Amino acid sequence: MRRNWTRTELILAINLYCKTQFGRIHNRNPEIIKLSKLIDRTPSSVSYKLANFASIDPSLPRKGASNVSKLDIEVWNEFFNDWEKLAFESEKLVSKYDKKSLATDIEILPLEGYDRESVVKRRVNQAFFRKTVLASYNFSCCITGLSITELLVASHIIPWSKDEKNRLNPRNGLCLNALHDKAFDKGIISITEKFRIIVSSRLKKNTKFPEKELINKYDGQLISLPNRFLPDSEFLSYHRKHIFN
Repeated sequence: MRRNWTRTELILAINLYCKTQFGRIHNRNPEIIKLSKLIDRTPSSVSYKLANFASIDPSLPRKGASNVSKLDIEVWNEFFNDWEKLAFESEKLVSKYDKKSLATDIEILPLEGYDRESVVKRRVNQAFFRKTVLASYNFSCCITGLSITELLVASHIIPWSKDEKNRLNPRNGLCLNALHDKAFDKGIISITEKFRIIVSSRLKKNTKFPEKELINKYDGQLISLPNRFLPDSEFLSYHRKHIFN
């Protein structure tokens, strides 16, 4: 007899959907097999549920499977309307089912003015955001194509401190290497609504630094687009208006 999916199982599945490369949603993926064991379902059932989510993901130009339930849609909307809350809730559920400490895989350093619980939540959410953004871009910098994971950054388009609601929204993220992340953060480069890179005139005119060509040569180039969670045009507009100069 077929067993209906619960809200908890769906939250765990959405968490995995966010952190899984699009081409790896299949029943041979070790992470899908692992989740299937934790919730007592088959790998095929879990992979099919993840494919179902693709059909209701507004960031995807294509559609996946379409056999979605009312609860699928309700939990999906709950998650995507409150990233801050549901990302953390989903990570807590992952640690509970996996019988691991929530902070096992992240570095917890003290932050002035924050208690340990707040620091753990912030670090856990930041780790979730990084995994989601990097997976969306297939672990490659969207400007240079660099794929050394240790040198990749999940960059916020609207800075963390400026938009609490969208801190963990992956459509507010870009996968960049460390150099171009810093250039983006400092407003030396930005991205148009057509997803082309623009370089600040203050760098173009600067004759002091020959290294500027590491950035200038990408002026006008299209970024490599993610498989899902396409950068939001409103977020890109904010960056060009308030940070780029």
